[in-house]
Amino acid sequence: MRYAQSTFEAEDMLQAGFVKVFAALPDFRGDGSIEGWIRRIIVNTAISTYRQNKRLETESWQEGHDAVHAYELQHLEHEDLLRLVRALPDGYRIVFNLYAIEGYSHKEIAGMLGISEGASKSQLSRARRWLQDKILQVEGGKV
Repeated sequence: MRYAQSTFEAEDMLQAGFVKVFAALPDFRGDGSIEGWIRRIIVNTAISTYRQNKRLETESWQEGHDAVHAYELQHLEHEDLLRLVRALPDGYRIVFNLYAIEGYSHKEIAGMLGISEGASKSQLSRARRWLQDKILQVEGGKV
């Protein structure tokens, strides 16, 4: 869900990822954990799907696309935070997830997305600022 705009899109990403996992299973050498190997395939599939969808889009992301419910900051639950992350503009969301959640470096992210390291750092900084602003709005009930 961190890489998708909807449950439907997330399910498609997951299914496509597992098809790739099963097709590549004979190639797994056992050098690392199978969990890490599967995760990398799933994440790469999500990024690939994001790129394909981005090319198909004709309009840019519009603010407020995924409405966020107003809660006081102390009442933010996991689902509320996930909803905020899902509401991030696409580029911000992908870089934020890869860096903050998956633990990839800016160099790795740049290679995966075909962008510069500076662009990755900039997208992460903007994502953090965007999330901070949204959390402050939620805290103040201004969403």
